[in-house]
Parts: sequence; C-alpha cells; structure tokens
Amino acid sequence: MIPLQKNAFSFDENICYLNCAYMSPQLKVVSKAGQESVRLKEHPWSIGLETFFSTPEKARTLFASLIDATADDVAMIPSVSYGIETARLNIARQREFKPGANILVLEDQFPSNVYPWRSLVDTQPGLLSLRTVKRPLDYDWTAALEAAIDEQTVIVAVPHCHWTDGSVIDLPRVRQFCDNQGAALVVDASQSLGAMPFSIKTIRPDFLVTASYKWLLGPYSLGFMYIDPKYQQGQPLEQNWTNRKNSENFAELVNYRDDYQPGARRFDVGERSNFALVPMAIAALTQLHEWGVTNIANTLRTLTNAIARRAESLGLGYIPEHARAAHMTGIQIPAEIATNLNEQLQNEKIFVSLRGKSLRISPHLYNSMQDIEHLFHILEKQL
Repeated sequence: MIPLQKNAFSFDENICYLNCAYMSPQLKVVSKAGQESVRLKEHPWSIGLETFFSTPEKARTLFASLIDATADDVAMIPSVSYGIETARLNIARQREFKPGANILVLEDQFPSNVYPWRSLVDTQPGLLSLRTVKRPLDYDWTAALEAAIDEQTVIVAVPHCHWTDGSVIDLPRVRQFCDNQGAALVVDASQSLGAMPFSIKTIRPDFLVTASYKWLLGPYSLGFMYIDPKYQQGQPLEQNWTNRKNSENFAELVNYRDDYQPGARRFDVGERSNFALVPMAIAALTQLHEWGVTNIANTLRTLTNAIARRAESLGLGYIPEHARAAHMTGIQIPAEIATNLNEQLQNEKIFVSLRGKSLRISPHLYNSMQDIEHLFHILEKQL
C-alpha cells in the first residue's frame, strides 16, 4: 500500500479530483522537468546530440520496462490515433482480406480505436465489415468477445478496460481466442497503463498504443506504441530524418539512406525529440517505476471498493470487483438527476465524468477515503 501522495501534486486543499481517466494532474517533478527543458531553446547552442537521441531513448527504455518489453519494440508517437492508424496500415499490408472478414470493437469504445477501422472497412468494400460487441449485462466483456470472435475475424481492437466504467477485459484470454482464429490483437491501453500491470510476454498484442497524459502521469501530445517484431519491417506513417540509419551523424545527413534505425524506431513520429515533453515523460515514468504499478493498483483498489460499497448502500448500480479494473469504476445514476449532476458536483469542487450511462470515478494516489465520502455525501443529497 502506498501512502497518500497528494503533496507530490499541486492541489488546492478544497479540490476533490476523482477524474484521472480524463486527465491526470501533473506531478511536481514533471512540471519542474518541463519548466527546465522548455528553456533549452533559449540557448540553442547548448542543444546537442543527447537531446535528439539519448533523451528519447531513455523515455523509450523506461516505457518498455513498464510493459515487460525491450526498447527496440517501442515507437514514440504523438497520439493514440497516430498509433492505431499505424496498426491499420501495417496489418492491412500483411493480410489479404477475404469476403466476410470482420473487425471487432466494443460498444461505446473510445473513437480513436474505432475510426481507423471504419476507414479500413471503407477501403475494402464487400470484403470487410466492422462488428460491434454489445455491452454485456453482466459486464463480462471477455465472454462476449469469445462468443463474437469467429473464423472470419481478422482484427480484434479493444482496450484493457472500458473507458466509460472500468469494466475489464481479460487480454491473455482474448489473445488465445485471437490465436485460435488467426486474428490480430490491437490494444488501446490509455486507460490502463500505469495503473494496471501489463506484460507483453503474456498478452502478446500485435500493436499496443497508449497516450501519456492519463495514467502514465505524463504530458499531453506524447505517447508510446509497442509493435510486434513481425511488423517492424513495415511502413511508417511518415518519413523523417531521425528514424533513418546513421542519423546521429549530422554531417552525413546529405547522404540519404533507405534503411532505418533498428526495431520499431522507424515508426517514430517526426520531431520525436520534443525538448519539453520528453523530459516530462521521463520524470513521470521514473516516478511510476518508483511506486510500482502493482502497488498503485492495489492501493487504488481500496478506493474503488469503497466506491462500490457506498453505491450499493444508496441503491445505485455498480460494477462488482471481479469485473472491473482496480483504478476506475462506473456507477449508474438515475436519469432524472444525471443531466445536471456534473455541474452540481463541480459547484462543490468535486470532479468526475459522465461517460455514456455511467458516472465514471477514477481516483489516484492523491485521493483519500475522505474524498470518497465527500463525493457520496453530495450524491446522497442529490438523490
């Protein structure tokens, strides 16, 4: 169990922020790293090779360690949509779609992991369809996926837990279902990495994509992507100088190269050496490693269990512990109060999110049991 870490963040005492799934507050050490690094360009003569190469490699290595992978398998990207589009392009290059082929997504899945697949379907008229797995009443997405995956399924594009309510997907089992039918597995882990343990070795996704600004506690406009080695000779979305071999030798850049940096680095976004954002990501990832993701999950589980108990005491629907992630959950709010609920809560300095039909509550190490009690005290008055 990790003790309360509110002092590691910049919080007003009267703020009750239970909305990390929307955007994490910034750690003080991350703000400091950003403030220091943004000033680098004031003195461009001091910006050397390490800024372009060594610093991004440190971020890449820290992220790889977080998911039980190697740095060679990780690309640096600006957004989830960039990563999913990379997956779309390279899976399509390797596969020949036959009539009736299908791609599976979840009902109410986050759009960044839906639109690229819709686009792929549009380029394969008559061959490929997008199928939506309906939300199961018992929250068992894993069983619903098992029932939906068939011999014509070519791609399963899912999260680790659902962004609207934290209901969890058993990815090792889904990987097995995919293996049985020869389907690719593409995971958007933006709502889980940093708060749920994840191992590439047990889940074996074809592509794993995540943003940095939620549970990785990092900056906006920076993310990471794991790419299975079988795709690492594929096609990047853009051609930039840093992902070419020998790009560390500035004097030789006029000698254009067709070969790339090793592993997944060919898929790096241009200007991946972002002088401000990369040091911030390093500071955030370093702190996550110090805390330990398993420790974070175990600590947050005590808060989400308390949320479930309080919801039950008020007669509100909630997701049972076995069916949800440790770090976030959704409770069902009567429709007659849901419309104005967010405004009412914000008036009390309480910040959560309404997502779909759920009041999504996503605490982190800056939250205490007092925050949970404060939220439900106000909810009880609204009910």
